[in-house]
Amino acid sequence: MERSKTNITRQFYQEYFRTRFVYDARRDGIWREVTRYIQQLYISPQDRVLDLGAGYCDFINHVVAKERHALDIFERLGEFARDGVQTHIQECTDLSLFAPDSFDVVFASNLFEHLTHEELLKTIEEIRRILRPKGRLILLQPNFKYCYRTYFDDYTHLQIFTHMGMYDLLEMAGMRVERVHAKFLPVNMKSTLRLRIPFLEAVVWAYLRSPVKPLAGQMLVVASNEALP
Repeated sequence: MERSKTNITRQFYQEYFRTRFVYDARRDGIWREVTRYIQQLYISPQDRVLDLGAGYCDFINHVVAKERHALDIFERLGEFARDGVQTHIQECTDLSLFAPDSFDVVFASNLFEHLTHEELLKTIEEIRRILRPKGRLILLQPNFKYCYRTYFDDYTHLQIFTHMGMYDLLEMAGMRVERVHAKFLPVNMKSTLRLRIPFLEAVVWAYLRSPVKPLAGQMLVVASNEALP
């Protein structure tokens, strides 16, 4: 969870991890399957990958890549990164620590909806700068069209996105949208974990490959860093 904020407000968002977004080791199995699925389609083992708003490093810990980087303002980020993951406690609106064309893939899960409009545009500009030509931006986040009843239960949500709105935003930013999965995953992982589903990883494997997605409220959007013709 990243924001360009004062020190006082930064502390407020550290508390977000303690109260609303609490660490739960059971998420690891879910993310292992989600990451494998995404990697098979969109990430090469030779890629350099950056996870923006990495939080507990649930995604980047499972990626197989030449280089793995995690960035967040979460002060305990390094505690959750596994061996080989380079961590950076930094705001997503300023990626000046990375040179142009540094990454093949930038991934962000549940990040853009927490940014102001100005922060979002700065972040996309920075993403395009650090991505190599034809590098990929992979976004996983709530799709308001399918989760509007609970969307603002998270008091840090500042913007609304549907899959079509995200498509238009990325095209406006000069990227080519490769794929939109309008319904990819359930929006609330805490609710899923409360169900105590047996063989959860196998269920997640099957869910990701099923054409029917009950309770799906998160979208997956993949865009290429190349100008449209």
